[in-house]
Amino acid sequence: MRALVTGSRGFVGTHLVAHLNACTDDVIEADRVIGSPPIEDAGAISELIAEARPDAVYHLAGQSDVAASWDDPIGTFQTNADGTLNVVRACIDAGVERLLSVTSSDIYGMVGPDELPITEHAPLRPVNPYASSKAAAEMVCIQGFLGHGLGVIRARSFNHLGPGQSDRFMAPALAARIVHNEQTGNTAVPVGNLSARRDFTDVRDVVRAYRLLVTDGVPGEAYNVCSGHDMAVSDIAETLLGLARIPMTIEQDQRLFRPVDLPVQRGDNSKLQDATGWAPEITLAETLAETLEDARSRPTSQSGGSHG
Repeated sequence: MRALVTGSRGFVGTHLVAHLNACTDDVIEADRVIGSPPIEDAGAISELIAEARPDAVYHLAGQSDVAASWDDPIGTFQTNADGTLNVVRACIDAGVERLLSVTSSDIYGMVGPDELPITEHAPLRPVNPYASSKAAAEMVCIQGFLGHGLGVIRARSFNHLGPGQSDRFMAPALAARIVHNEQTGNTAVPVGNLSARRDFTDVRDVVRAYRLLVTDGVPGEAYNVCSGHDMAVSDIAETLLGLARIPMTIEQDQRLFRPVDLPVQRGDNSKLQDATGWAPEITLAETLAETLEDARSRPTSQSGGSHG
């Protein structure tokens, strides 16, 4: 399969490219061809996809930091919604057979206990600028399918983590703070909202799901990519602290709280499993251990990001 990947240099993109190469796909990395930022440049995207003539496009490029979206909602919308429109239009014009567009579980917004686990039939109720930009991107994809017959599949990914993730995100941020303490002798690890519960999946399992959706998913459909289990941030923190080289304690820091935070997210992955046979293979304990080792391998000046 000839596959083009946008966002190929990002956290998920690098893992996806490695997986596609392992599957002996012919991979074109958009980021390495036209540089950054390509997604906002409709002409560059159109030219790239027309010349590459891929069988499938994996659209991963975007602004993925929820906290940053509050500071720059317009830029976030332009990158995530307008950028997706550019990719969809280019795929239509080039006659691409399959487009996998990665959105986010954040589009589901606030859900009550009676709505868990979240299925693909749940209403979209975005509560932050990032989520609204991803919901808009979904509408662009639906229009591309219904209006032009584009074989687009939407992957609604829940939280994923693993080695290589930026410390702007919760688990690697905690890991970086632990490493900083190991180096300095400090014992307090600042953490934000400890009660929030999220559905976590290893990024390598996530990218396996992406390729399976391209080969076996139904065009026009949306699929949750998730583990089907939720875990509290406090449990993530305790697991990482249990792997630290010196004793440490959690210290809640109000400055790390988000303006609006979802109490709990837990997805239903049965639709994905039924379509592809996919199931997670890497345990969260393994992922967190590798995340901490990854933090230890980074420059010593890294102190642990701003979230989590």
